[in-house]
Amino acid sequence: MGTVYKKQTTRPLPVGAEVFTKSGQRYARWKPKKGKTRTAKVTTGQDGSERIVTESATYVANYRDGEGFVQTVPTGCRDEDAARSVLGELERRSELVKARVLTPEQDNVANQQDVPFAEHVEAFVNRRTKRAPNGVTLVGQNNSRARLTRLASECGFRVLSDLRSKVLDRWMRDRLADAMSPANINEFRNELVIFANWCIRTKRLLVNPVNDVPKLDATANLGRKRRSMTEAELVKLLRVARWRPLAEFGRLRAKEQAEDGSAALDVTESKSKRRKWTYSPLTLDGLEAAVERARERLKGNPQFIAKQERLGRERALIFKTLVLTGLRKGELASVTVGQLDLDTNFALVTLNAADEKNRKGNSLPIRADLADDLRTWLATLQSERQGASDADGERIALTFQRDAGDALPLDTPLFTVPAGLVRILDRDLDAAGIPKRDERGWTIDVHALRHSFGTLLSKGGVTPRTAQAAMRHSDISLTMTTYTDPKLLDVQGALDALPSLPLGSHPNGKENQRAQATGTEGASNWRPDLVAVTVAVATDFPSHSGSFPVVASGKPNQRTTRQANDENPAKPNEKASFAGFANKAFSVERKGVEPSTSALRTQRSPN
Repeated sequence: MGTVYKKQTTRPLPVGAEVFTKSGQRYARWKPKKGKTRTAKVTTGQDGSERIVTESATYVANYRDGEGFVQTVPTGCRDEDAARSVLGELERRSELVKARVLTPEQDNVANQQDVPFAEHVEAFVNRRTKRAPNGVTLVGQNNSRARLTRLASECGFRVLSDLRSKVLDRWMRDRLADAMSPANINEFRNELVIFANWCIRTKRLLVNPVNDVPKLDATANLGRKRRSMTEAELVKLLRVARWRPLAEFGRLRAKEQAEDGSAALDVTESKSKRRKWTYSPLTLDGLEAAVERARERLKGNPQFIAKQERLGRERALIFKTLVLTGLRKGELASVTVGQLDLDTNFALVTLNAADEKNRKGNSLPIRADLADDLRTWLATLQSERQGASDADGERIALTFQRDAGDALPLDTPLFTVPAGLVRILDRDLDAAGIPKRDERGWTIDVHALRHSFGTLLSKGGVTPRTAQAAMRHSDISLTMTTYTDPKLLDVQGALDALPSLPLGSHPNGKENQRAQATGTEGASNWRPDLVAVTVAVATDFPSHSGSFPVVASGKPNQRTTRQANDENPAKPNEKASFAGFANKAFSVERKGVEPSTSALRTQRSPN
């Protein structure tokens, strides 16, 4: 026969509690900050200290299940009669298990249905972390917990019995209507499916109620696309990131802007006569002037100036490291001083397997100029640790040595990567005059710097297999498609590498042989008297060496035009440079026999 009761626990005596004796039993009386005066029995703990005895607010049921084991189950009832009703249901199920009407698994699932959904989520996250081969990063744990908590809140999952496929399917359609990307919606769906499968393995569910919910087609709507930044844009971004923290204190106010002769901004006054100034935005052209004004305004606080300059150096170096290494934001945030190897000819940074996305752990090469910047930064960190000042950002006479007694601890983070780095990047882009979204609708965010890394590798002529290794991709199509922006590739210039394929007008191909022999291959009308034109071009313009092939329409092929423009820097924008050279050559030859236009357009007879 089972029983119901309230569990008793002990806790330390409240501060300021009054201890008194009544009917031979000691009690404590105290008044909380909020509420009425409370009274509880006093007992002695194992360590000899006085403790008060408290009871749970709800009853628990104690009974023997169908397999003969004693179970203690919280009823959630404050009333004793209601708790006994729950006990009766538990005992009835125990009899059904003994009669083999229910299986022990079904009985255990029934017991789990009243446990709050949040408790199952916490058990899932903790068990998943312990069972993973390399563990799960803190970011992965938080992401899993956040997705399941959001689903529980928006779908109304209070207990496991609330899990239904219709509810999840409706939530996915609602989020798709709210412009959430299909790929992101699928991540929430997959997280809940994995959670339900874990509940089956731990005897919390018999079947997966959300496994039949189909995924959304992520290829139909790719959502946000990231664009790569050009070299000129990256130079502007690093300059603004380096100086904007200090330049923010040198922005012009509306009144000062009017005194400078420019248009004044609106100034409003509240009812309390407190002026609310509107500061003018920072621009790339006014960045230097804003820095000088900030130095003048803050000249009485040199420590703050040094702090802002140090912050700017760190931000610029963070962006530069992301672009030149292809590291993800989370990976860069996990890098410590001990993971750098800058003492060799080939500098390296080694990622821990738990901090890398593919959980492999890789060593990435570092460019020589970036390695120099990192050495300077390490010297700055070491000087700050020793209390030295490095306000000017110059490299001080300190070296990073792993075995030195005064070296930085190996677990020192390389950078303090802020959580709101994307908002900082947006402000830097705005100040640099770089559009966040281009005409295609592709945008720039922190991860777009990794896209820029991949695109610049392809643009620089790096072989696809090498670029794949640098990006640490398992699939080369991901490197060549997703992480390569076609807008920055020189497709037009690549066409110049194609061979010349003339359309022959004679069946025996003799005119092609003559064209190859005279260097006029590709011309549909070959005339010996026009050879003087090519010679005249080379003679009248000594800056151009060699001969130019003449075509029937008077226009050169694309390769000849590009070659002529490259060899004539004085006229880089002249599109038809060969046509200009030919006209001048024709004017020289008019002293002799002038070739007619009709003769150029008429095909020469093979006789």
